[in-house]
Amino acid sequence: MTEGLRVVQARGFEGASVRDIVRAAGVPQGSFTNHFASKEAFCLEVLDLYFEGVRAMIGRTLRNDSLPPLTRLRAFVDAQLKYLNRIGWRNGCLIGNFSAEASEHSEIIRTRIVEIFEEMRQSVAYCLRAAVKSGKLPRKTECDEVGGFVVASLQGAILQSKAERSSVPLERFKHLIFSTLLR
Repeated sequence: MTEGLRVVQARGFEGASVRDIVRAAGVPQGSFTNHFASKEAFCLEVLDLYFEGVRAMIGRTLRNDSLPPLTRLRAFVDAQLKYLNRIGWRNGCLIGNFSAEASEHSEIIRTRIVEIFEEMRQSVAYCLRAAVKSGKLPRKTECDEVGGFVVASLQGAILQSKAERSSVPLERFKHLIFSTLLR
């Protein structure tokens, strides 16, 4: 599964063939068709595998109540930067990539992506509510709306960073969020 994730992340939903996936995994093509009903079913599992890692990172950052709330949010953004820097800015975020590519071709994947974005939005909003409660953000802060904005803007910055193969768009996002919106 991990090798398949690498292939799909590098080549995209449409660009990764079943042949490429089984070759990377070192298994016969029949093994793929015995285990997965379709490439779509495989990609759905790959998306969930990828999101397990994201969810763990969210647990260490946004939902880590032992850290101050805005420190958690900054750690969440910094984790994105660190991950993308490690992989060389080429692959971006699989969730965002699937959103741009696969959601047009697969209703099941589109629905799963919406659920994932909602879970991410809720996690950012959870962190923002803690910041409001601690007095670090004004009481009038619309945490759910700001959470949605943060997730959408972060995904856009990641896509632009992928295209430019540069941290500049993501660094710009980070600077604006913390110096303007959440100061």
